[in-house]
Amino acid sequence: MGNRILVVGTYDTKNDELAYIAEVIRRQGGEVVTMDVSVLGDPKVPVDLSKHEVVAAAGTTIGAIVAAEDENVAMQAMARGAATLAARLHSEGRFDGVLALGGSMGTDLALDLCAALPLGVPKYVVSTVSFSPMIPPERLAPDIQMILWAGGLYGLNPVCKASLSQAAGAVLGAARAVEPPSRDRPLIGMTSFGKTVLRYMVGLKPALEARGYDLAVFHATGMGGRAFEELAAQGAFAAVMDFAPQEVGNHLFGSAISAGPDRMTAAGRKGVPQIVSIGCYDLVDLVGWHPIPPWLADRPAHAHNRLLTSVVQTAEERRELARVIAGKLASAEGPVVFLLPTQGGNEWDRPGGPLHDAAALAAFVDELRRGVPPNVRLVELDAHINDPDFTDAALSVVDEWIASGVLPQP
Repeated sequence: MGNRILVVGTYDTKNDELAYIAEVIRRQGGEVVTMDVSVLGDPKVPVDLSKHEVVAAAGTTIGAIVAAEDENVAMQAMARGAATLAARLHSEGRFDGVLALGGSMGTDLALDLCAALPLGVPKYVVSTVSFSPMIPPERLAPDIQMILWAGGLYGLNPVCKASLSQAAGAVLGAARAVEPPSRDRPLIGMTSFGKTVLRYMVGLKPALEARGYDLAVFHATGMGGRAFEELAAQGAFAAVMDFAPQEVGNHLFGSAISAGPDRMTAAGRKGVPQIVSIGCYDLVDLVGWHPIPPWLADRPAHAHNRLLTSVVQTAEERRELARVIAGKLASAEGPVVFLLPTQGGNEWDRPGGPLHDAAALAAFVDELRRGVPPNVRLVELDAHINDPDFTDAALSVVDEWIASGVLPQP
């Protein structure tokens, strides 16, 4: 049972708050490992991991970063050191979960530290800027948890104790309850959306499990794509079925619902076998409660809910997207099969559907045929992505790869 919690903060200015967190964890039967990330001051009581150990892990000294006379430079050095040291200590089994406390400076550091730890390590950040738009999504670890440090800017009080005690109990409970990802069976990563629009995972999941593989399906709405890319970069997947590349288009056309510029690249860099397709490629997702930008206002649109609205790309935009996707796949180090269902890529774009545009689909197909790189095998299907023929084609590639040794035999 995981009981040891790494508690991180500036012990020169936040000692009382950090000591209170440690007290709550210990009252619940947990153990605490303390890490000081102060720069100028010293902690009131000894800590397990001093600021000097932290900054040494970044390859510098407290004296050197103080001499720079720039608090941003200093805290970035502490962030590098804290992330490096935490990753090493976790690999040595020194702690089971982490709780970091801070304002904007401490949060900046905490995001780097949490990103350095594997999926499945409980990561809690208590911050005065939790949920703020100043925190870019790409800085968030896939399983990070945040709680607003309400009323906590200066000193302990009844309001902030409510936040601190919740976080202390939450991280300890998570460390005790978590079931880290198992590597007993090879794992396939897949991107998709819900069954109302994309349905291939319904047939593929049991079929892949029957073949001895586990399947993890990532909701391709920005954060899901980031998690997918991070795990691919870590080598967590035996193969990927990147069937919903919409986040590539979202980023290309300026949507806030983005997985960043590196979407659809991590598996290729790692040499992971990829089967790729066109789920919802034709849509740009927008934040539902934001006004639709004027240049998109006259497009056919689907309001999925109050959080999400999808607008349709033009034929020329789809050609541009096809070129971008082809360019990303061109650098892949492993085998790539592109399954191209020429009848459409989501349930709304079927003939007679509300977002159907046959000419724009034909433009995308034409551009992809022209630009598919030599390292990618293009397989055209006279089918829709939600048809059984698509599922059968994907399984055919998997079976071929198992037989040839590209995929491990479970």
